[in-house]
This record gives sequence, C-alpha cells and structure tokens, in this order.
Amino acid sequence: MKINIARSSGFCFGVRRAINLCESLAGGDKPVYVLGDIVHNSFVVEKLSGLGIRKMNRIAPGKGSILIIRAHGAPKRTFDKARASGYKIVDATCPKVKDIYAIARRLEKKHPIIIIGDKGHDEVKGIAGQLVKRPLVIGSPSDIIPSRLGRFRNAAVITQSTQSSENIMEIMAKLKNIVPGIKLHDTTCKTTVVKQQEIRTLPRENDVVLILGSPTSANTKRLYQISRSMNKKTHWIGSAAELEKNWFKGARSCGIMAGASTPDEVTKGVVEELSKITGS
Repeated sequence: MKINIARSSGFCFGVRRAINLCESLAGGDKPVYVLGDIVHNSFVVEKLSGLGIRKMNRIAPGKGSILIIRAHGAPKRTFDKARASGYKIVDATCPKVKDIYAIARRLEKKHPIIIIGDKGHDEVKGIAGQLVKRPLVIGSPSDIIPSRLGRFRNAAVITQSTQSSENIMEIMAKLKNIVPGIKLHDTTCKTTVVKQQEIRTLPRENDVVLILGSPTSANTKRLYQISRSMNKKTHWIGSAAELEKNWFKGARSCGIMAGASTPDEVTKGVVEELSKITGS
C-alpha cells in the first residue's frame, strides 16, 4: 500500500512559535506555567510537562513566576488578572489570532460584532474577550435564531481562524436574509485555507484517509469533516495506537493529513505502524 503524506501536514507557524517559546523558558530559575494547554495536542502538552512547564486551569497568586498565554490567546481580563497576581507574562498567542483581535476592536467602533466560530473554544473566547460589548457567536447555520437578530440593522462578521469556507458561506447566506447591512471580514488563517484545499484532494486520490490530531483540536476536526464527507473511509486518530488493521483491507493507497498542532513524531509513528500492518 502506498502512503501519501499531505504537503501541508503538521505544525503551523503559530503552533511552532508557541512551542519554541515554551522550550526556551524551560529549565530556568523561575517557575513557568501555561494557562490551559499551550496547543490542543496531548503529546505536546506531555512533552512540555516533562520539561518542567506546569499547566494551570485558573490563575493563582504567582509572584516571581512566568505565565505563558497559550497559542489560542486569552481574553483581556486574563492578562489583567495575571499581572495583578504577580506573573511575568509571555504571550504565545498566534500572531494571526492577534490580527483578528485588532480587526475585531476596530470594527466594533462602528458595528455590532458576530463571530463565526465554535462556542466555548479558547480562540473564540479570546476574541470575544477583547471587545467592549459581548459579540454574538454562531457555530453553524442551525444556531441562527432570526428573533435574536431582529435588532441588528448592520453587523460585521469575523471568523475563527480555523473555520471551513463551507460553514462560513452557509452561515452568511442565512444571515444576509435577516440582517440587511451585514458584511463578512474573513479572518480564516492562510494555513487553514491551504490545509483545507489539500484535504479536498486527498480523499479522491486515496482509498483510505487518516486525519491525525487530538479530539480537542478545532482545525483537525474541520479536516476530518471535510475528508469524511468525500471519503467514508476517513479515520480521525490521535496516535498509531488507534490504528485498526481492517481499515486497510484491499486498500492500495492511504493519505495522511496531520492537524496544525500535531507533531511530526506522531505522523512518523503512524507511518511506521502502517508499514508493519500493511507491509508497505
């Protein structure tokens, strides 16, 4: 069986930058903490834990300690609370996400803000947390309730960086029928666009497709959804341990796409295990 790894597979710039920042701070004199998971991948989180970087879920007093803000960013109030609690802040927020913050703040001066994104996702909470007024968050067309939008005469729409173009267009088509002066400001990340373009080819050119990434990864979820809609023999796994031999019965090729927060060692482990299973 031939194994085809997508060219855009694996870490994006923002993830790599965040991990490099963490590694550069490991082993120093000051305690280093990350608020939540630095990125949504369990292997990365475990590796950093092994380097002595501790994870915290809520801000506690931390005079003399370093607090790393994860790649997905955080609300403005989190930064304020961390400083007041005595931490030195190292901001590992993806530069692309920071660009979305700036766009959202600028647009809010003239328009109500709607975010197309996954409700409760760290990035979406970070974007919303930059604004004076609470934005409306829409995750899918089914979330749109016309009665809630009746007060809107215009609105500026921004997007979570990992949204799919299909979801954005479906939501916008419905919103345009309700809000006359609505305008989309597509803030999807370029890396996301490239990955999603390639994942539309992989399922057609391979008998089986593997999507590699943790269950909490939004960009990986989107890649799986796109691939699965085109090829039912698409499987989403976190590591080689989850591979099942029967998936590859009669398969002549297998395409692999790793999410933006999936390390290369995971992909390597999957390829090695595939070779044992199929004799590739």
